[in-house]
Amino acid sequence: MANCVFCKIASGEIVSKIVYSDEIAVAFRDQNPQAPTHILFIPRKHVPSLSDLSSEDEAVLGHIVRVASQVAETEGVSESGYRLVANCGPNAGQSVDHVHFHLLGGRRFAWPPG
Repeated sequence: MANCVFCKIASGEIVSKIVYSDEIAVAFRDQNPQAPTHILFIPRKHVPSLSDLSSEDEAVLGHIVRVASQVAETEGVSESGYRLVANCGPNAGQSVDHVHFHLLGGRRFAWPPG
């Protein structure tokens, strides 16, 4: 998508602090972190929201979850714990219309969230 900020980050058009990149996904530090470790994971393929995913996207999502686990270990939050969160729609807090996951760690989180 021409106007999608996450697509522009994935393509390198917008500079971001990339922590992981391959042909399927990109991970970068959130510009407004909500925890000491706050990394966003996006598929390179533009999909507006979780509600727009198809069966063709299953492998991509599995890949992102596996990569997030690896990055959590690299970032030093795997042992103490972390959250991997996806918001779907404006009422859930999705502010960019491109499927993405937040990896949050480095502090204690309350339950229930929100």
